[in-house]
Amino acid sequence: MNEVLNDGVILLVEDNPDDVAFTLRAFAKNNITNRVVIASDGAEALDLLLPPDGRPPLQPALVLLDMKLPKYDGLEVLQRLRAAPSTQALPVVVLTTSSEERDIVESYRLGANSYVRKPVIFTDFVRATNVLGMYWLLVNEPVPPRPGSHA
Repeated sequence: MNEVLNDGVILLVEDNPDDVAFTLRAFAKNNITNRVVIASDGAEALDLLLPPDGRPPLQPALVLLDMKLPKYDGLEVLQRLRAAPSTQALPVVVLTTSSEERDIVESYRLGANSYVRKPVIFTDFVRATNVLGMYWLLVNEPVPPRPGSHA
C-alpha cells in the first residue's frame, strides 16, 4: 500500500497472544503502520472505549473484535458499544475463527460493520488484512468527530 492511510488507532480485541502476533505481522507485511492498541479481553476493551472513571475514551479508527473472549464475549462487547451514543458509529469488524451461523447473524443484528473469518494460513491472512486495511483505513469515510470529543 503506497496510499496515505487513515492514521487513526486500531483497537485489536484478542485474547490469544499467537493471534495478536499473527495480526501484527500481517499488518507489517501490508505496511499498515497505524498504532495498534491491544485489549486482551472484553472488559479491557470496554474500559478503553467506555471508561467508567471519566478518563477520555480511546477513539480508534477501527475495532477488530474477536468473538470468543474472556470476561465479556465479542457479542456482549458489541452490544454495549452500540448501546452507548459515543461508540454507536465506531467501525467494528468481527475478526474471528468462528463460522457458526448464530455468531454471524447475532454480530450483524447487534451492529457489526463486517464479519471476517480469520484465515488459518498466514498468506491468506495477509491478503485478508490487506483488504481490511485498504477498505477501513483508506476507502471508508469515517464519521467526523463531534465537537469537543477527544480524538
